[in-house]
Amino acid sequence: MKRTSLFTLAASALLTSSCFAADLTIYTYDSFNSEWGPGPQLEKSFEAQCQCDIEFIAVDDGVSILNRARIEKASTKADVLLGLDDSLTQVTRDEGLVQAHGVDLSSLTTALAWDDEDFVPFDYGYFSFIYDSSKIAQPADSLQALINSNASVIYQDPRTSTPGQGLMLWVNAVYGDEAASAWAELAKHTVTVTKGWWEAYSMFLEGGADYVLSYNTSPAYHAVVDGESKYKAALFDEGHIAQVEVAAISQYSDNPELAKQFLSFLISPEAQHIIPTTNWMLPVIDNVELPAPFSSLITPKRLNFTPAQVAEQRKAMISTWRSSAQ
Repeated sequence: MKRTSLFTLAASALLTSSCFAADLTIYTYDSFNSEWGPGPQLEKSFEAQCQCDIEFIAVDDGVSILNRARIEKASTKADVLLGLDDSLTQVTRDEGLVQAHGVDLSSLTTALAWDDEDFVPFDYGYFSFIYDSSKIAQPADSLQALINSNASVIYQDPRTSTPGQGLMLWVNAVYGDEAASAWAELAKHTVTVTKGWWEAYSMFLEGGADYVLSYNTSPAYHAVVDGESKYKAALFDEGHIAQVEVAAISQYSDNPELAKQFLSFLISPEAQHIIPTTNWMLPVIDNVELPAPFSSLITPKRLNFTPAQVAEQRKAMISTWRSSAQ
């Protein structure tokens, strides 16, 4: 779950504008490197191990990381791209932006069935619509039910946001050739489409909509940090799109060996203990002790889109969304 603030965005901008040359530069998304995110703790822990200096440079979201790397190519500062997701791996690979990581992946949970020579997963979850159970007694029990309702909804732009792209895949998985009509129906009760996750989620928390697109893990954050149990994730009959967040070594890294060391660190017990309760997603290795609220999260049936399918169909799906949802 992504969480940040205007204050931390401003602070991040000041930090990333520094001309100090770090040993390892990591492109990530804003909330990962926020005061509450895993970035600061991971940085401190890894620097103690490597006796090096790392720097996070933050953009809005995972799609924005890809867009920036795509534009910069060989001029990029990035050694590591952290915060893409599995739906973007084939696109990123096809554009020649990453290189083989050489990391031992044998510690990963078998639930992921992960085997990729270029990308290392560091957390995962399921895209879900979050609602306030003190206001909604009978939540939508399917994506079709939500789309056909008059409940107000906020979600994110699939061109700039990985949750937004997740919803785009979700609609196409459920509706297929009828996706355009589904988007048009959803548009009738969509409050707004935001650029990134935090803007959408903060609007929801301020009472801006009945539902917001987020993650099945979002309620754990509220329970652990706020002591609040009213926020729930709606479980949909058709299933949910999973998101596996990944990191990769930039093809243009000046320090690929240190980048490999950092990727190995990301899936270590030390790092995996930090990530679930700072990034509010699920760990990618087994036997990570989690707070009790994680045990009550919904466990959806998984709807699958392969990275190759996303790479092949993404432009057409975005075109359908743009022409139907606005």
